[in-house]
Amino acid sequence: MLTLDAFEEATEVVKKVAIETNLLYSDYFSEQTGNKVYLKPENMQKTGAYKLRGAYYKISTLTDEERAKGLITASAGNHAQGVAYAAKAYGCKATIVMPTTTPLMKVNRTKSYGAEVVLYGDVYDESAAHAQKLAEEKGYTFIHPFDDPVVATGQGTIAMEIVKELPLVDYILVPVGGGGLATGVSTLAKMLNPKIKIIAVEPAGAACLQASFEAGKPVTLDGVSTIADGTAVKTPGIEIFPFLQKNIDEIITVDDDELIVAFLDMVENHKMVVENSGLLTVAALKHLKVKDKKVVSILSGGNMDIITMSSVVQHGLIQRDRIFTISVLLPDKPGELVRVASTIAEAQGNVIRLDHNQFVSTNRNAAVELKITMESFGTEHKDKIIKALKKIGYDPKLISVMI
Repeated sequence: MLTLDAFEEATEVVKKVAIETNLLYSDYFSEQTGNKVYLKPENMQKTGAYKLRGAYYKISTLTDEERAKGLITASAGNHAQGVAYAAKAYGCKATIVMPTTTPLMKVNRTKSYGAEVVLYGDVYDESAAHAQKLAEEKGYTFIHPFDDPVVATGQGTIAMEIVKELPLVDYILVPVGGGGLATGVSTLAKMLNPKIKIIAVEPAGAACLQASFEAGKPVTLDGVSTIADGTAVKTPGIEIFPFLQKNIDEIITVDDDELIVAFLDMVENHKMVVENSGLLTVAALKHLKVKDKKVVSILSGGNMDIITMSSVVQHGLIQRDRIFTISVLLPDKPGELVRVASTIAEAQGNVIRLDHNQFVSTNRNAAVELKITMESFGTEHKDKIIKALKKIGYDPKLISVMI
């Protein structure tokens, strides 16, 4: 597999179920980076992620006997939904093993396509081992989420669409967990135009590909820790690793804090919800050392549950000083609270929460603590509010408090 003929065949097969996600030009990210930035919105794909492509193509290549045995896979969510959807389309049974930490939305969506879900392990690697065990015990046909050249060929159809729509693309940024998407996209892109640079982006807390490149062979991390649950993989694909070595030009790692900021950027500027793994290529844009290039960021998925979304938004607002908390000590006498509130109001701050603690000191006349959480327009506005409070004699201290 991973031949041009196979990619062309996969493109025709995948068209039966997948949406051709057209590129979106981003004025915002283009201005921020000095490049012409295009987004490949696989978050808008059926099942909410690109994984449908590889899963459907893989299942299309199975024999009737292999499909009749029933399918099984392991996934943090997106491949699970892809396999479940494809299995339903082919009328065969699917069992999906998912980590116990998988967001509820991804679990429920997978069940909605008719698959049986088994929750096992804290990370993908533990789920995968259990799925392999079940496959051996019950004779199921195992569909690997990434370490399979056939699956990778299906994922590579994304590159076919990118090059068809933007023939002179200079850089393609692709998220990496196990490496299936990166394998398919990089291999086909290089076939179509060897000048295209492929940059793999992975979370700093699960940088298994970077560690493997440095070692010259696939290595297993001791552990992973990242909010990008879809790319929280300890070991890159062993079968596909040679393709990654050959076709990846650079690896960029991204911290979780950068993903939080990228989420706000996408929501505010493009009105799109993109899951943390899909945001890797957005956060990586500012790490590029080039200008005036045509860059495509693949948004690999958009399956994020509401609780995670709420937490990311909250952390993002705090990071950008759109929400902040201060502690002010003031005498315990009438009028002091009004004086503080009036000063904040005059500076156009919007108070979200107040915590008035009379017992911070045994001498209440000397010091009562007032904790104030408020909204601002950003760092400059926050500084203006603090300066206004200092001007009337208070000494506000910034503190870390979640709303």
